[in-house]
Amino acid sequence: MQSQPSTERRAHYQRRALALEYGTIGWNVGEAVLTIALGAIASSLALIGFGTVSVVEVFASLVVVWHLRQSTDADAAENRTARAHRLVALAFAVLTAAVSVAAIRDLATGRRPGESPWGIAYLALTAVVMFGLATAKGRLADRLDSSPLRSEAKMTFLDGALSTATMVGLLLNALAGWWWADPSAALVVALAAANEARENWEEAAQLASDARAG
Repeated sequence: MQSQPSTERRAHYQRRALALEYGTIGWNVGEAVLTIALGAIASSLALIGFGTVSVVEVFASLVVVWHLRQSTDADAAENRTARAHRLVALAFAVLTAAVSVAAIRDLATGRRPGESPWGIAYLALTAVVMFGLATAKGRLADRLDSSPLRSEAKMTFLDGALSTATMVGLLLNALAGWWWADPSAALVVALAAANEARENWEEAAQLASDARAG
């Protein structure tokens, strides 16, 4: 069983976690603006969908910041943690529906996206940054025993994985002319978002059940 950090060490870990969250928020705001703009220029649903994921992740990071900055009262913390997971789950559910409908529509109509070399380059950079942030957040989540931070670390890892998948879809479209790779990559985004919605909702339900039992 992992020992609890001292009050001083916990405050230090919280400051580091908040710094990572603020950095993530800043990156994802820029990421959303840039990838949605590049996606609109190239008519790339995968890039637009990826940018939309970034908007949801900004919201998720803000939820974690709110959670980290609150009091440490045990009962209030448990209810607050459940609420945080529900908010994140609802955001990802909305994202899942929006991206799925658009991707299925493009696959059905055969709409062909344009090429986006700048989008491909940016997605490669994003993958490196997000995987690094996810690793750092995961370690801090373990030290703080913070399930919202742990879930958000998984989302950041998901961002890195999705940037990789989206980049592959764009490359296949540009190099091989596989137009369907772009909306297919968008569906990967939707499926991953759906899984995150389910996991966060189940976590919230478990926390609520534990609170009632306590």
